[in-house]
Amino acid sequence: MTLTVRVISPDKTVWDAAAEEVVLPSTTGQLGILTGHAPLLTALDTGVMRVRANKNQNWTAIALMGGFAEVEENEITILVNGAEKGDSINLEEARAAFNQAETRLNQVQAEDRQAQIQATQAYKRARARFQAAGGMV
Repeated sequence: MTLTVRVISPDKTVWDAAAEEVVLPSTTGQLGILTGHAPLLTALDTGVMRVRANKNQNWTAIALMGGFAEVEENEITILVNGAEKGDSINLEEARAAFNQAETRLNQVQAEDRQAQIQATQAYKRARARFQAAGGMV
């Protein structure tokens, strides 16, 4: 038995296929989903989702930019603000964006809460894209 997995962003469906295993970046930590999982609704953090179509294949990485996931009767519906498959992300561009975001985060003054929040969000997005592209394991 397999899971039906759909990743939907505002502008496109990023993934719509069967899978054996899924690991989601929930706001409370990594969440593994297998067939027969109990019904669940969870908030997703910015991070990397990993999908494996079958036990003989490698994991597919997808950078998620926050959203929600619903699991019910071996169907996972993931609604996100944005998503990119790791194999479509340029590794060097992702590395440069990650380094730039990390530098910016380290330079932000603690007193400027708004700038700190924006820098943290930019850092998390850049890190997710870099990880999905295979830059960090």
